[in-house]
Amino acid sequence: MEKVSNFFKYVAACGGSLWFGAELSRLTLTFYLFQGNQFELKPFVDEAFLQPVFYVMNPLLILTSIAYSVFFVSFLIYILTTSLKLRANGWLFIILVLVVTLSPFEFYLIKKDYQILTLVFTGKILSKDVLYLVITRFKVLGSFPLIHLFSFMAIIYLAIFQPLKKNEN
Repeated sequence: MEKVSNFFKYVAACGGSLWFGAELSRLTLTFYLFQGNQFELKPFVDEAFLQPVFYVMNPLLILTSIAYSVFFVSFLIYILTTSLKLRANGWLFIILVLVVTLSPFEFYLIKKDYQILTLVFTGKILSKDVLYLVITRFKVLGSFPLIHLFSFMAIIYLAIFQPLKKNEN
């Protein structure tokens, strides 16, 4: 049973790492399209500039969606198969609370990403429609993607240093 647990721990770590990198890249890419908090496009961004940006963003959208789903499922399976007790390992309990609390919001954003993907993949790429979806993605949950990235950094810290561990003595 411990081998199964270690396998899913490894898969969760790989999925989480891929998600973190792709999410950071996508946020950086979309952040530099706008100036200020009003989501006005920068002066050099026009219709001809947006279409290649959306095509470049597609692999990042796919990667974030798949990697987060793999991370979430494999982490839950790891929790179910591990011999570690949540009561004795506070770090694991905090990670579980963070993952379960933040996942509905991330799955909502994955749904928004799917809408963008369908517009781009079907060839109905009207830059204004896709841009509207990107802006709504930012406006609906505000700074949640940044909060999620910082929470994931906390998860990495907790997994490495494992504080709040109860001594068996």
